[in-house]
Amino acid sequence: MTRFLRVILYATAVLALTAASPAIAEKIRIGSPHQTTTLDPMRSAQAGSIETFGQLYSRLLRVDENGELAPGLAESWDVTDGGKVITLKLRDAKFSNGETITADDVVFSLLRVRDTPDSAYPAPLQTLDDAAAVDTRTVKLTLKFPFAPFLGNLEVFNASIVSKKDVEARGEKAFTEDVVTSGPYMVEKWVPNDRLIIKPNPNYWRAGYPKNDGAELIEIASSNTRVSMMQSGELDVAREIPWAQVKELQDNPKINMPLEPSTMMFLTLLNHKRAPFDDIKVRQAAAMALDTAAIAQAVTFGAAEPANTTLPKALKYHDRDLRVNQYDPGAAKALLAESGYDGSEVVIVIEDSAEREQLAVLIQALWAQIGLKAKIEKADSGTWWSRLTGGDYDASPSWYYNETTDPDLAVRWAICGTCGNESYYTFYDNKQVDEMVEAGAAELDDAKRGEIYKEMQRITTTEVSQIPLYYPPFSTAYSTAVTGLTMTPALQWTLEGAEITR
Repeated sequence: MTRFLRVILYATAVLALTAASPAIAEKIRIGSPHQTTTLDPMRSAQAGSIETFGQLYSRLLRVDENGELAPGLAESWDVTDGGKVITLKLRDAKFSNGETITADDVVFSLLRVRDTPDSAYPAPLQTLDDAAAVDTRTVKLTLKFPFAPFLGNLEVFNASIVSKKDVEARGEKAFTEDVVTSGPYMVEKWVPNDRLIIKPNPNYWRAGYPKNDGAELIEIASSNTRVSMMQSGELDVAREIPWAQVKELQDNPKINMPLEPSTMMFLTLLNHKRAPFDDIKVRQAAAMALDTAAIAQAVTFGAAEPANTTLPKALKYHDRDLRVNQYDPGAAKALLAESGYDGSEVVIVIEDSAEREQLAVLIQALWAQIGLKAKIEKADSGTWWSRLTGGDYDASPSWYYNETTDPDLAVRWAICGTCGNESYYTFYDNKQVDEMVEAGAAELDDAKRGEIYKEMQRITTTEVSQIPLYYPPFSTAYSTAVTGLTMTPALQWTLEGAEITR
């Protein structure tokens, strides 16, 4: 055999092997303005962390492709005693370290979120009276009163199931080094303030998932940078595309740019515990000074609907007909003059993003027209959140979403003074509203329940617990190489079912 023929045969064999071998799996690169500040699902309710928790931890229930509740770690459940008792049977599942997930882990995880003083978001579990392990694979949950939406709360991000043994043995290190997970992925590398790299959990209970080799969740504060990296192919997914650039990406044949439904609302938070927004007249003047229709049009190019109440539009019992504190700069100026406002400058603190800055500039300009002076201070998302939770601000354009279409969690998060979130850090406190939150949760008659939530909206919108701005969709860009990935209305990636072909 000649040397030339041997070379040809060798090259042919290599090509054949290459063709027969599966393609090298690649990670899906996701760019987001939000930071992963912790890997502990009890300790943060920030968007970046919430997106992360959904990849690392399983919950008792999950939401399927049709938005319906489906079995998660619980393969079945029964509701008895008039709706007060929920008994769940766990599937045979393991943590990422190979240890079996037991009823003790479930009880520990749920009560830890409900009872720990610095739990970031205890509200979903506040109707839980007791949790007990009947045996290693059976959990009994007893509620304070019958509450049908509670099952949906078991799918919320901080109802994630963690390893009791690992947390008790290592404490905080359990969520920083060698994290034991129960979800589709495990941590490959975490560089705070930069990126989280995740890889498939080989012990994940859901057969055939995940359908990819993991993901890089990259923190990119600049929206311009995210768009540029999306267009150049350096990202496969980009969160929060600026509204001004949505059409540009929709016209790119290599990018899918849908506007996905959400339970979000944008609002202006006001600090009620320091002047001038401790005065209801100043808050009402500030609300009446804002032309929310013009703001929604200017910021979202018409993609969002102006908000009219403190409840997201997509939720049950949203009162579409409520009209209070409507745009009226003349009345706002007169009301400000009647108040105790001394002309001092208020501080608008914003998360460093184009949309927040645009909102802040519009708010600043509209407030100036009635004589309310404001200056803007920018901060990275971690610092912004710290200032918010610490009450170190006067006003802040922000947003929130609801994990389900039931309003219970929304009112507990945003307007309830006794639910553990300082009324979404505005420090709004109305005992009547707090009582109505519990009454709304306990009421089983749908019509009566609706009236309770409508009255809550009337009170809180009138008292300006926050200033509602607009109800937006999600603006997320996807490479056409990615299939099966969406952002659900509950702010969860459907990452485990996604595939990528580059």
